[in-house]
Amino acid sequence: MTKPKNHPQQSGYTLVELIVAVGLFAFVMTLSSGAYLMMIGLNRQAQGIATGIDDLSFALETMTRDIRTGSAYSCGGIGDCDGMSSFSFVNRHGVSVTYSLSDASLVKMSNSVNSTLTDPSVTISSLMFYAAGTRPAPLGDYQQSHVVIIVSGTVSTGAGKEEPFTVETSATMRGTDI
Repeated sequence: MTKPKNHPQQSGYTLVELIVAVGLFAFVMTLSSGAYLMMIGLNRQAQGIATGIDDLSFALETMTRDIRTGSAYSCGGIGDCDGMSSFSFVNRHGVSVTYSLSDASLVKMSNSVNSTLTDPSVTISSLMFYAAGTRPAPLGDYQQSHVVIIVSGTVSTGAGKEEPFTVETSATMRGTDI
């Protein structure tokens, strides 16, 4: 009895197997790259919103710090106000300061110089001041002066998208006016 000859085993892949493997790989990579690009877009949008809100938060913090340490509160020349779009007071250095809305931005006017407090990515549509207790003690109401600020608008998130916001904050005068 003779033994059959061992034929060397052929190793490797056929052309059809390679085409199927490359096709599956391309399909999986297309799906994953699409998801990756979508995540990048969402991340940019979230960063745009965060940057705009941080900028607005900084502007409001600056306003409330100045108002808190100031005195002689008034809205458009009157004492207490109920929904005015500008607010004036004397800051801790004795300088008259006015906060108002101008060209969809928060503006601070001090020593006849206008300073824009918000970034162009933040569009302010409404700025309202509500002040109470602003009359001095002999004629006044015996309340500590305080101001409520309500700001509404939109934040640009890039690619022509905008997110609306409404923020409310308040400041109470540190010194007494009673």
